[in-house]
Amino acid sequence: MRLPELLTVVGSGQLQLSMPTWWDDLENNEQLQLDSNLGIGIAYASIAVIALVQLIRIQVRVPEYGWTTQKVFHLLNAVVCLLRSGVFFFRPQLECLSPEILKLLLLDLPGLLFFTTYTLLVLFWAEIYHQARSMPTGALRPAFVAFNVLVYLTQAVLWVLSSRPQLSIEVREAGTLGSDVLLLLVCMAAAISFLLYGGRLFLMLQRFPIESRGRRKKLREVGLVTAICAGSFSIRAMMIAASVFDRSDLELDQVGHPLLNILYYSLVEVLPSAAVLFILRKLPPKRHTQGYVPIPNGQA
Repeated sequence: MRLPELLTVVGSGQLQLSMPTWWDDLENNEQLQLDSNLGIGIAYASIAVIALVQLIRIQVRVPEYGWTTQKVFHLLNAVVCLLRSGVFFFRPQLECLSPEILKLLLLDLPGLLFFTTYTLLVLFWAEIYHQARSMPTGALRPAFVAFNVLVYLTQAVLWVLSSRPQLSIEVREAGTLGSDVLLLLVCMAAAISFLLYGGRLFLMLQRFPIESRGRRKKLREVGLVTAICAGSFSIRAMMIAASVFDRSDLELDQVGHPLLNILYYSLVEVLPSAAVLFILRKLPPKRHTQGYVPIPNGQA
């Protein structure tokens, strides 16, 4: 199929992608829409159970220490996946939810929490890197918190603009577009931060002596997590950008797009979460009689 046949310009000036007939037939299959929601919901619920079990195992192993980065990471993973599973289990009913801002919150909030969850790893790596290079670390956590607060507050304003029936259609559409652009920018920032600090930590570990204990394993761990997370956030940014240009066939989080939902959530959340949880499955060392000394701010 030639490019002119693939891309058309609709009346609003948006590009529209001409999808194959078999794709349109499957997208319009009501049974597939129900089954895809159920399947995605089960996948998220399974990951939530895994994260909670790992959190419990960590707490049993080192109960004397509070909410380390490792514990918070697994807790947030479980929260994100439980929210996502609930949304997909009750996806048709969500369309009728009132007021509309609740629907937007349930659809968009897990994505923001996913960003916070995985950038916790970047924060942890940044602290390790700065400490190893004798650089100050005091500003890292306040900057992380401030950036997240700014993102959530901005998104809250956009939710209000998108859902207020008193506002004009143009304003509500601008709010919807703003939400997409915000998530796109957040994903790009996450991908860049993983490449920046994951790459720096990887290169720093490479300079350690070969006989260093755990060097090879930690190198592989940092390299894999960096590649997976940077890749998933980059794919998410590209798919969000595509949905902005084609609201008809590529709009995300729609009941009528089961194949697109399966592809999108598998690539950007389900598979990356499962892979990272598997890679970071090692428990912290047991407490010895001499006393257990944890890595500052927890383990990741």
